[in-house]
Amino acid sequence: MGAVLVAAVLAQAVAALLPHVSLLVAATAVSLAAECVLYRWQPGMVSLFAKSHADVTVRHVLRDLLLVVGLLRLGEQHRETQYAPLVAALLAFYGLHCAVQAVSVLVRRTRTLPVVTRNIDARALRLSPAPPVLLRRAGHRLLVFGLPATAGLTGTAVTDDTRCAAAGVALSLVLALAGLVVLLLRLLPGRRPADEQEVLDWFDAWLAEYRPTVGLYFSGGVSSAYQAGMWLEPLAALDARPVIILRERFMVPKIAATDIPIVCLPKVPTLMRLEHSTLQVLIHPSNSGKTSQVLRIPTIKHAFVNHGESDKLSSCNPYAKAYDEVWVAGPAARERYALAEVGVEDKDVVEIGRPQLDAVRPYAGPPAGRPVTVLYAPTWEGWDGNPGNTSVIAAGENLVRALLADPGVRLLYKPHPLTGSVDPRAGAADRRIRALIHAANRSRTPAPSAELVRLTVELDRLTTAGFRPAADAAERMLVRPVPSPGRAEAVARVTAAWEEAYWASLPDGGHRVIADARPSLYACFNVADLLISDVSSVITDFLASGKPYAVANTGDLPEPAFRTAFPTVAAATVLTPDAAGVPALLDAVRHPEKDELAAARAELKLRLLGPAQPASQERFGAAVRALCAAALEHRARTAGPVPAELPGQRRTRSRPAGVTTRA
Repeated sequence: MGAVLVAAVLAQAVAALLPHVSLLVAATAVSLAAECVLYRWQPGMVSLFAKSHADVTVRHVLRDLLLVVGLLRLGEQHRETQYAPLVAALLAFYGLHCAVQAVSVLVRRTRTLPVVTRNIDARALRLSPAPPVLLRRAGHRLLVFGLPATAGLTGTAVTDDTRCAAAGVALSLVLALAGLVVLLLRLLPGRRPADEQEVLDWFDAWLAEYRPTVGLYFSGGVSSAYQAGMWLEPLAALDARPVIILRERFMVPKIAATDIPIVCLPKVPTLMRLEHSTLQVLIHPSNSGKTSQVLRIPTIKHAFVNHGESDKLSSCNPYAKAYDEVWVAGPAARERYALAEVGVEDKDVVEIGRPQLDAVRPYAGPPAGRPVTVLYAPTWEGWDGNPGNTSVIAAGENLVRALLADPGVRLLYKPHPLTGSVDPRAGAADRRIRALIHAANRSRTPAPSAELVRLTVELDRLTTAGFRPAADAAERMLVRPVPSPGRAEAVARVTAAWEEAYWASLPDGGHRVIADARPSLYACFNVADLLISDVSSVITDFLASGKPYAVANTGDLPEPAFRTAFPTVAAATVLTPDAAGVPALLDAVRHPEKDELAAARAELKLRLLGPAQPASQERFGAAVRALCAAALEHRARTAGPVPAELPGQRRTRSRPAGVTTRA
């Protein structure tokens, strides 16, 4: 479409110089249509034009300038004086456009608060709904406000009546002036949100009133929000005053539904205000460049909990030694850190299990009288280019074809959210896999039941904050600032009903591509009879069910070396890229007496996830309490002179029952 826009402008220039009325009108119309298409469907091309110093203002000025040139060429001699007021008015319109943009920037700055919140009553900050989106986006505004002027000039080119151009330019001037007035009113003292110091004072007062003790710290990209999401329920179930600390404003609405207060602190000086709060412990589900900033706060203890455990190098990252403690699921992760020799001391490793998995139902026997439900959940390609990271490229299509060839199989395909983000081949393979599944489903894709539609609406109402699409961060702080009592219980109840209706809506043998947040991965675990995945944390989590699983070996390692290199594969059926082992694997699922890996799975589950008792949530809570006690002890020691201890010396502390510190 970018080429169409360039061609239209060139055609408009030729038409203006010839002059040729029909070509001028047609080229102008095509140019405007191309602009609309770019802004609606090709924002990347808009950015490319802007980087080439051909932004929307330049393009719009050029379009109107060529119309004026065409009018001058089409008119009689000495008609320049008739168009002089018209040109002056057109210039005034563009001057107003620049003024509106400048005031829009000022309004945006007054609404860009140093602290962004969710689930907190922030009405004291004098917040208000955001200005109309048309006034905040220069490109959209110029297209709409400038359309009457362009249309009027075009009408004059056709009719030779200057009143058309005069009326169009006058309307554009009125629209621009009205937009300017609307924005200027936003800058009046009584209409502005609280200034930076007022917001910071309010935030300090909220910290003093709420007195948070445990927090989740998260920073990342848009597609990584799921990493924080898996720790929301365990955090909410603690006997504590939890808080979620974010660093990017765009992440605030991305965090899944929760009643926990959410605070976004983009700037480091604002983040440092936590040092004098009651916050004692922060848990970290991921590493990021901004993690080092919060680690500088000496009054808070930090625990790395990760967003999943696997045999990948990322599960024993050297960065982990920066935390006070590393909380892992079971003995296998402790051994992984010891073998990796990345600087994490064994005394700082705490086994807590995986509290998220308490909702995963255990194995209840083979499928009887129904299709075998197979969950294919490959991981993404990773950053290092290792061909063994994901099976999507080398084996995905073969695996899916082999599964679809068995009429007694129902396939659930749940790819990693980052699939294709690094290697385009993975994205292309993912699209082909989806096409295979959709083709197999053509004759058995039912419409959603009325009950499922009703529950979806209800669940959306409970789990979304009701933001307007055009709402900015300040406006979102006004929407449902404090969760209503019983909302969490209602969400759990409706979610369970939604999942039951969702699975019931699938016909026998109906396959499904699951790319949305619902149903969750753990909900898929509960209905699956078999998992096929790669070396990833999905394997570790699925072991909580005790059900059979298989791992695709798409690297260069022979099977014995593959099992040795990746301990999580010890109890798996290893599949080759040609998927030749799929029929035998399905036969073992249907006939448990042929399953020779059941005992190995039970043993591996204990190594990876730890003992079943105490429950993971209890062990997680015990670890939190122990680290909170250490934080309070550290504050007490450093509150005054400590002559008996050297600076930085650590004191041994006892741990409550259920928290394992040694293998």
